[in-house]
Amino acid sequence: MPGAIRIHENGGPDVLRFEDVAVGQPGPGEVRLRQTAVGLNYIDVYHRTGLYPVELPTVLGMEAAGRVEAVGPGVDELRPGDRVAYAGGPLGSYAEQRLMPARGLVKLPDGIDERTAAAMMLQGMTVQYLIRQTYRVQPGETVLWHAAAGGVGLIACQWLKALGVTVIGTAGTDEKAALARAHGCTHVINYRRENFVERVRELTDGAGVPVVYDSVGKDTWDGSLDCLRPRGLMVSFGNASGPVPPVNLGILAQKGALYVTRPTLMTYTATRDDLLRCAGELFEQVLSGAVKIEVNHTYPLADAAQAHRDLEARKTTGSVVLLP
Repeated sequence: MPGAIRIHENGGPDVLRFEDVAVGQPGPGEVRLRQTAVGLNYIDVYHRTGLYPVELPTVLGMEAAGRVEAVGPGVDELRPGDRVAYAGGPLGSYAEQRLMPARGLVKLPDGIDERTAAAMMLQGMTVQYLIRQTYRVQPGETVLWHAAAGGVGLIACQWLKALGVTVIGTAGTDEKAALARAHGCTHVINYRRENFVERVRELTDGAGVPVVYDSVGKDTWDGSLDCLRPRGLMVSFGNASGPVPPVNLGILAQKGALYVTRPTLMTYTATRDDLLRCAGELFEQVLSGAVKIEVNHTYPLADAAQAHRDLEARKTTGSVVLLP
């Protein structure tokens, strides 16, 4: 039987168990995939710990690539042997094989291998919706991007540089700062040594930035608001340091009539057309060479617990892939 990483309770990495699972024939609108690469993302930690509640037991994971083995009734766009990738629900990508709704799958173009695809779909499409839809960044603008050396951050730095945007990034070590800078981040602030609010104000001549992209959450929330110019947009898309506490909306008025949004990839790719448009623009950036996807860490699927430990300890940079 094929194996999968499943959790029966919320908790630390030790709750991840590699177990045999039964994978049947695809039903209407479904395909059966043999997965060759699985993406590791911080949202997987949220599901494991219960910060984002899921029904248990469950197989974790939201992103993978592989080949179609069989198609169910009503599936016309795909056929056995097609190379495909996906990001988003339903959960279950930490598996050697799985059933998946065909509407959530995207065919891979020639020139993008499956390991690269598994490393970029969730993070790359996240960047696409953040910088092209949530706030459509314009050439010549300056933005603040927290965790610039993370998987999403490194893609964003490259894409924004290609658009002619100045990126102010934050990182926790000199090594991560150098990595972000090498990927197009114009100014990198080591938040362990520098006050990022003061540095952003200095770098923008006191004006602040029109948009802050923040996946850190609790630790950076207040400071991020102070980096915005009047009527600026705070984009909170993650909680790596913990969830943002309840917000007094009056603070937004006091700090300059600010806007706040909490977007999700699932919302921005809810329709088939939205998904294909988002993935298509990502593929264009990668195939053109503007964005290079770097798989800096790989782990056997059975060692997912160690991969989670390293991710939470901030020992990883760029993309992390589990190999079935």
